Amino acid sequence: MKKTLLRGPKGLIATAALIAFGFGAPALAQSQLSIATGGTGGVYYPMGGGLAEVINNHVDGYSAAAEVTGASVENMGLVATGDADLGIGLADTVAQAYTGTGRFEGQQLPMIRGLASLYANMIHIVALEGSGISTLEDLRGKRVSIGAPGSGTEVNTAAILEANGITYDDIEEQRLNFNETADALANGDIDAGFWSVGAPTSSILNLATTQDIVIIALTEEQLAAAMAADSTFATTTLPAGTYNGVDEDIKVLGIPNVLTVSSEMPDDLAYAITSAMFENIAELQAVHPAANQTTVEFTLAATPVPLHPGAIRYFEEIGAAIPDRLRP
Repeated sequence: MKKTLLRGPKGLIATAALIAFGFGAPALAQSQLSIATGGTGGVYYPMGGGLAEVINNHVDGYSAAAEVTGASVENMGLVATGDADLGIGLADTVAQAYTGTGRFEGQQLPMIRGLASLYANMIHIVALEGSGISTLEDLRGKRVSIGAPGSGTEVNTAAILEANGITYDDIEEQRLNFNETADALANGDIDAGFWSVGAPTSSILNLATTQDIVIIALTEEQLAAAMAADSTFATTTLPAGTYNGVDEDIKVLGIPNVLTVSSEMPDDLAYAITSAMFENIAELQAVHPAANQTTVEFTLAATPVPLHPGAIRYFEEIGAAIPDRLRP
């Protein structure tokens, strides 16, 4: 991803020089922001695209574009290095990046800050009808997609399996993105796949139109074990009718998704983006129903890292009480 954002006095001098030498820089040139999302078969990409449109329409002087990435783990690195201005990540991955634990052992990224918590992922474990897989234990010895490399799905999958006594030695793991997982299931190349994603998601919707799918439910003991292993997990409900063939409500694990930036982002820009998103939330909701969960209340309850001062400024302006844990 090529950065075109000009920051600080050098950026202003460079812009002035272009104009002075007659290189045709437009007087109203906009600084470009990149939003690190995920694959096109998930929710990060359309949510990022919707946020880009909000920025394009309501943040003066800036334009934005959603970038396809490997999702959560990769996105934290991109934000930390300045190769992305904003990045979406699962709460556990964001927390690990900030504290230098888990997947980020030995590479702490203390500059990670939150702008908002967007919505909660639901952990889908999908197989085809007739596969003989109806429980988590049935995955032993099977070909299982654990998520794309560098994705939050991969982090979540490992946490759930390990908490319930299943290791990668017990399965034939494959690291596929959402669309690849759906295609591999349809083609019989794998037996089951994990998705950590907002519901409904296009890759499972499309799969369910051509195949009879089953969503594997965890037992109460398995749910409790996963939540004990990862404090960012909580239980939520995948409603009946979300996908063809899902005829009853299913209790699943859920985990928030966080919109992050670097502490290096100027306060005024972080404020403008936060304000634009919440003041025009209907535009984001029109892109994907997961944005119905994008509220100030959800942000203050679910964000696992300190908020950017620019975001805090917006929340204080509207009278929200900021928990101490969210202040840098």
